[in-house]
Amino acid sequence: MNTKMSQITRQEVLVAKRDRYARAGKEHKTKIINELVELFGYHRKAAIRALQLRPVIAAPFVLGRPKEYDPDQLRPPLKAIWLAALQPCGVRLKACLPDWLPAYEADHRRLNSDVRQALLEASRATLDRLLIPARIEHRRRATTRPGTLLRHQIPIRTEWAENQAGFLEMDTVALCGGTLDDRHGWMFDAVDIHTTWNEMRALPNRSEAATLLQIRDVEASLPFPLCGLDSDNGGEFINHHLVKHLHGREKPVPSPARDPIARTTRHTSNEELHAGAFVVRV
Repeated sequence: MNTKMSQITRQEVLVAKRDRYARAGKEHKTKIINELVELFGYHRKAAIRALQLRPVIAAPFVLGRPKEYDPDQLRPPLKAIWLAALQPCGVRLKACLPDWLPAYEADHRRLNSDVRQALLEASRATLDRLLIPARIEHRRRATTRPGTLLRHQIPIRTEWAENQAGFLEMDTVALCGGTLDDRHGWMFDAVDIHTTWNEMRALPNRSEAATLLQIRDVEASLPFPLCGLDSDNGGEFINHHLVKHLHGREKPVPSPARDPIARTTRHTSNEELHAGAFVVRV
């Protein structure tokens, strides 16, 4: 027995003899066993087991349950339905899939029964995972840039008690079709909270001067006096130009609030608005 042989050398010798042992005849196999017994001091049965041993290739370890669907088959119809339904979340998408699948098959192509069943049985989490590439591709881009100039000077108001006309909620909208570049236009939109009266104006850009010009034009077109303005915290609204205009004009009605300027939480559930908003009582 060779006691000076390293473990690495022993393994290399054993691998070489295994290959020879697998190809050898009966007489030559006996010689290889004798050599292994002399080199390593093995018992003959132990030498035979070592020569016959084959490395076990472990199966790859997979986390979680195996997939019960083919993503490549489910994604095309799911993406088309998701876009047509205005990109709902997984919870709403799962609820509306039974109604949207017949419409998809009528407009596009009839789905395989297995694909249709897999879509209907998929959980909301599975639907969200399948739509990750589509959500990245059609990511909504926010255009609101917070104005910090007056943010800390405006107290926060959390109650809404407008039961009369004249309190407008306003915002600017990018007419970009999902692509924000220098070739798109802007729109100014104002809605009366009590009557839902709506005024829209085109904007050449979202500057403070252009926005203020359209606010003046909207006020002149209203069939009722302007009592208050509510906006998000974008820089086109949170600026000294608008505050100066509102405080310097003749007030059509007495101010019902103690603070002439107040921030408030948003009145609507529009996802494009920020949680902090801007109200000026006039």
